[in-house]
Amino acid sequence: MAQEEHRLTLGHLPGMRYPDAGIERLDKRFPMQGNAGIERIATGFRWAEGPVYFRDGGYLLWSDIPNNRIMRWLEEDGHVSTFRAPSNYANGNTRDREGCLVTCEHDTRCVTRTELDGRVTVLMDNYQGKKLNAPNDIVVASDGAIWFTDPGYGIDGEYEGHAAKRELPAGVYRCDPKTGKSAMVVDDFVRPNGLAFSPDEKLLYVVDSGITHGGPSHIRVFEVAGGKLRKGRIFAEDFAPGFTDGLRVDMRGNIWCSMGWADPAEDGVRCYAPDGDLIGKVHLPEACANVCFGGKKRNRLFMAASASIYALYVDVQGAQRP
Repeated sequence: MAQEEHRLTLGHLPGMRYPDAGIERLDKRFPMQGNAGIERIATGFRWAEGPVYFRDGGYLLWSDIPNNRIMRWLEEDGHVSTFRAPSNYANGNTRDREGCLVTCEHDTRCVTRTELDGRVTVLMDNYQGKKLNAPNDIVVASDGAIWFTDPGYGIDGEYEGHAAKRELPAGVYRCDPKTGKSAMVVDDFVRPNGLAFSPDEKLLYVVDSGITHGGPSHIRVFEVAGGKLRKGRIFAEDFAPGFTDGLRVDMRGNIWCSMGWADPAEDGVRCYAPDGDLIGKVHLPEACANVCFGGKKRNRLFMAASASIYALYVDVQGAQRP
């Protein structure tokens, strides 16, 4: 009996068949894999966020924010363990060009790098002498520069950090670890959240989940030039009354973004073509917070959704490196 329950919880969802009814193709451009289904690979968390895959180690890391820990899942045998606890209420995670883990921490209100020898280095904890609010999501460009959002959710209360006063407006930052220079590149978001580069890094997509505080619920896209952002425009804006949180981009330039907080039938992931057309959906039984690509071939979409982690093989590779 226990083994049967384990299969139902940590594998293909009950009643799943090919093609998986939870995968909705709205356009032929949607890169679904017809004989692959949605799998729940881990469960039992409070709020899963910030997934990042380590191909050289064959494992996935993600934050379980309220439980103040970072978790690890081994692809080889599905073993789940605690990677770091306490994690300073870590949220977003990514890797830099040297393969180090780079993390947004709510409790310390900073961005850190876990060096290859295990030491943790603080990359940025203030801007112009004022403390960051609570860094949220993060990406690293090919030149090594770190881009992250700072909406401040982690200081709104005690559940995902600690209650504290804001010293800075919500913003999007660029930090260059080589020079130590940093800049707020956008300051007109209500709650800047997930962000991701296009494959050629000429565009940066940024979520505004400001609907949680009386603002918008959309994705904006900017041109990237010389470490600055320009010509911002709304890329997708049909998320209200729910909102998207995190997003990643594949090698064809499609944008995969999380979805939740409103109609349960819309919980999961949406996929937009580079021209802004909604081309597909991945329906999950839980609201989704964030996604990343991974697996040996970067063709597996990992989805951090509320209390669980889900995975789906798709017919495209993720754009992020390494």
